[in-house]
Amino acid sequence: MAAFSLCVYCGSRAGARPAYAELAKRLGTAIGARGWQLVYGGGRAGLMGILADAALRAGAHVVGVIPESLLRLEVGHAGLSEQHVVQTMHQRKTLMAERADAFVAMPGGIGTFEELFEVWTWRHLGYHNRPLGLLDVEGYWSPLLAFLRLSEVEGFISPNQRAMLLVDQDIEALMDALSAPCGAGPASDFGRT
Repeated sequence: MAAFSLCVYCGSRAGARPAYAELAKRLGTAIGARGWQLVYGGGRAGLMGILADAALRAGAHVVGVIPESLLRLEVGHAGLSEQHVVQTMHQRKTLMAERADAFVAMPGGIGTFEELFEVWTWRHLGYHNRPLGLLDVEGYWSPLLAFLRLSEVEGFISPNQRAMLLVDQDIEALMDALSAPCGAGPASDFGRT
């Protein structure tokens, strides 16, 4: 049986607080300790690189997916178990999703936001039934969560849609929730309706 594959979205910058880098190290280490596989954006900069390095040190199989145009900007990670170079961001996100059993977003910027919302939308539309979550630290996601509650109150997000997004500050608790049976199919079913 293949290792559980966790797709992690996170910043290509380290952020302003040391807690973000520490979270990336702890998550990477936890992925390796569980014998899981990490799928991520393929860079060595910022939280992405910290996460990948920690996962590799902990013995995880690490899969990077990076567009050729970003290879130089993000300085692609040369030490990964697998590094896939694709032509477009759409190909990047699709391949990452195809290789994932679950998704988690750590602190990050507009790329992280976009990836999170796209995979959440895909789940809502039935393109996959894989769990997704936010790994919070220092209250980074609190303003977004407040906005999502407002969107629900205002009738733009349903309670069921919001409930699809698991949120925790505890790495192990979130990993347990993401890997719990929830009807998710194997990675190869991605995109089928």
